Amino acid sequence: MAYRIRPDCDFTEAFRSVATEQLESAITVLEERPDGAHEAIHSFRKNLKRLRSLYRLVAREVPEFQEHENARLRDVARSLSAIRDAAALIGTAQYLQQSAREPEENEALGRIVTILEGRRDWMAEAESGLEQRLAETSHVLKEAIAAVDTVSFDGGHRKNARKLAKSWRRTARKARTALAACHGEASADDFHVLRKRTYDYRLYHALLRDIWPGAMKAKRDAAKELVEDLGHIHDLAVLCELVEAEPQLFTRNDDLAHLLDAIIFRQQEDRRHALVTAEAIFADDPDEEAQRIELLWLTAAS
Repeated sequence: MAYRIRPDCDFTEAFRSVATEQLESAITVLEERPDGAHEAIHSFRKNLKRLRSLYRLVAREVPEFQEHENARLRDVARSLSAIRDAAALIGTAQYLQQSAREPEENEALGRIVTILEGRRDWMAEAESGLEQRLAETSHVLKEAIAAVDTVSFDGGHRKNARKLAKSWRRTARKARTALAACHGEASADDFHVLRKRTYDYRLYHALLRDIWPGAMKAKRDAAKELVEDLGHIHDLAVLCELVEAEPQLFTRNDDLAHLLDAIIFRQQEDRRHALVTAEAIFADDPDEEAQRIELLWLTAAS
């Protein structure tokens, strides 16, 4: 089953099916690791993000389940994050290099990429107990599957429609609040909050795509692009933090100057572009959107 909840299906069965599929996919990729352990961890973390968005969709109906499982998934993702985060920093430096404004900056950023690759490889060699943690993670995810089987939702299509509309309204309002905070002297954390709310918004369009396929896909694609742009902003902030935390990595002052200059320029450009995109995506009134979702769900289910 795809990552979707069909309005003509039993809501409890559909919810359990989507959640179980994501958990089983995460277990499989961690146990089989077709592209290596670190790519497997990357795929597993994406599964968990989809799950956490799904659980937020029904948080008001099953608050204890959502709170407990959200904490379980958050903690297990953090336990396997260090090497993957180190690899992500390489991608961030490569992103900067692709938009280098002069040959000297391009060469400097190329050397930064090499430094970060060496850091990742060193961390991988120093990593101990990874196999045990992967096995423990699979066990935790199997426990999470058992927890999914305990969840049930009462009521018919009309109650489900109201439930989805309320969650949609809450998410859209949070996104607009986060967007407002990103204007003016906004911090990296402000943009990261907007990224998380946009991620939920995008996945809600995927989950409920069957109620209005064409329009939901268009909005989902736009939100996906915004999530990627906001991801670059977050990654640039993380790279800045690394420079402050581990300055000994960057032994050439001119390379470090080029890196910081490139980060500042790219952050400004990416923030400006992300704000324009976000204003368009979240232009609709949350109450009107929620009413539309409720009506479309009822119509599709009839």
